[in-house]
Amino acid sequence: MSGKTILIVDDEAPIREMVAMALEMAGYHCIEAADAKQAHSLVVDHKPDLILLDWMLPDISGIELARRLKRDQMTAEIPIIMLTAKGEEDHKIQGLETGADDYITKPFSPRELAARLKAVLRRTQGMDEQTPIVVKGLELDPVSHRVSIDGDPAEMGPTEYRLLQFFLTHQERAYSRGQLLDQVWGGNVYVEERTVDVHIRRLRKALGSDYENFIQTVRGTGYRFSIKAA
Repeated sequence: MSGKTILIVDDEAPIREMVAMALEMAGYHCIEAADAKQAHSLVVDHKPDLILLDWMLPDISGIELARRLKRDQMTAEIPIIMLTAKGEEDHKIQGLETGADDYITKPFSPRELAARLKAVLRRTQGMDEQTPIVVKGLELDPVSHRVSIDGDPAEMGPTEYRLLQFFLTHQERAYSRGQLLDQVWGGNVYVEERTVDVHIRRLRKALGSDYENFIQTVRGTGYRFSIKAA
């Protein structure tokens, strides 16, 4: 699990420092936010692997931020562990109902925190990385890196595969060419936006006449994957 980026959101600097120190010793990279607004911009910029989110924040509550992140397809998959000083059962249930993956009650030992974090990462990422994605007769297997259409193997290059995997895990939402470049090529790679159009054409060709219409052009925006008629 080392090398994973953890966003620590807590308005108390000593708690952030204590948590960051413990997690960095366990091999994680930590970024910190003191309030929900700062946390949201760090989530968008850095796409952390997990968020440690304090229940009580000065501007927007941690529970409201969790709700917003889980509603947005760009951030919905990021696991969240709620940090709370409240041990009452109803608060824990409320946290889990908003989509939080776990909760931990203050005070906690750094060792307990690292163990819970590891368990949540293993659970959420293992599920995402291993399960085949099936849409009608189209199947993508992330383990073997194979795509099949109506049971027959589909030939496509690695970039088309990554594009398809991104679309299949983020259906029904329109993405600009710039967003697709960030998500599929990586933000630090310089590629012209029209390159996206070339790979979209190749992906449609690979999907064939029965499935190419799932990759829809959204005028003025970019592209989306949808099984509904455009």
